Amino acid sequence: MSRQAESWHAALHRLQREGVPHALATQVTSAGSTPREPGARMVITADDVFDTLGGGTFEWQTIEAARSRLAAGEPGMSLEAFSLGGRSGQCCGGFVNVLLEVFPGSPVTLALFGAGHVGREIVRLAAPLGWRIVWHDSRDDAFPSWGEEIPRLECRRTTDPAAAVAALPAGSHALVMTHDHAEDRALVDALLARGDTVSLGLIGSRSKWASFRSRLRDAGHDESALARVRCPIGDSGGDKRPYAIALATIAELLPLTAEAKHPDQRGLDPAELRDLFHS
Repeated sequence: MSRQAESWHAALHRLQREGVPHALATQVTSAGSTPREPGARMVITADDVFDTLGGGTFEWQTIEAARSRLAAGEPGMSLEAFSLGGRSGQCCGGFVNVLLEVFPGSPVTLALFGAGHVGREIVRLAAPLGWRIVWHDSRDDAFPSWGEEIPRLECRRTTDPAAAVAALPAGSHALVMTHDHAEDRALVDALLARGDTVSLGLIGSRSKWASFRSRLRDAGHDESALARVRCPIGDSGGDKRPYAIALATIAELLPLTAEAKHPDQRGLDPAELRDLFHS
């Protein structure tokens, strides 16, 4: 474990935006002699701790409780009670209640290949859904400046399709829609070879998929693997505007991501936390 200099509120904001699993521990009551006062907070991840509840055994017990919940993927709140002289064996002898809020992170990772018109609309539409989006493009200056404001979005310029696919987290959903058919085919080839994407969609016509299917079969992919590819994606009823195709693609993805969903994990921002504990 490493203890970071970043403040709890800065870490909370960053981890919420990045969709990284984390827990917020808040001291809500105290009686007698205690290391910190009510309102003290710290943020805990699998590897790091940000800020402190005062140290000592009870803080370590709080960290272990948080990490146990994170490892189990258990979202929500729990109240941890510490008798510092009893449960925690600390000589100050006070009593502390700690509210533990666990945010398991984004339940869905979308690997999006291509920052063209449809890709941009997909990013905009997916932003409120809580997905983590790993956005790839091989071109210089392909990503829009507004991407910096989108939560849980990571932009990666990559010219090596195999390396880009190898770097994805397991269990991703993938959409392939680059500016280049050869790049599309190399990406689909690598994604099928990896074999652990939950879903795989390719933009294009039926004739494009017929050509790709033949070449991918020649490359060694069997029928069961090829059947996993959805192409065309985004049935917009013939509307070819990027927004319409993106909207149809998101609608197609939603039922495919349903099994990964868990209860609302929107974190309270610092202002909301102050209102909660000081109202």
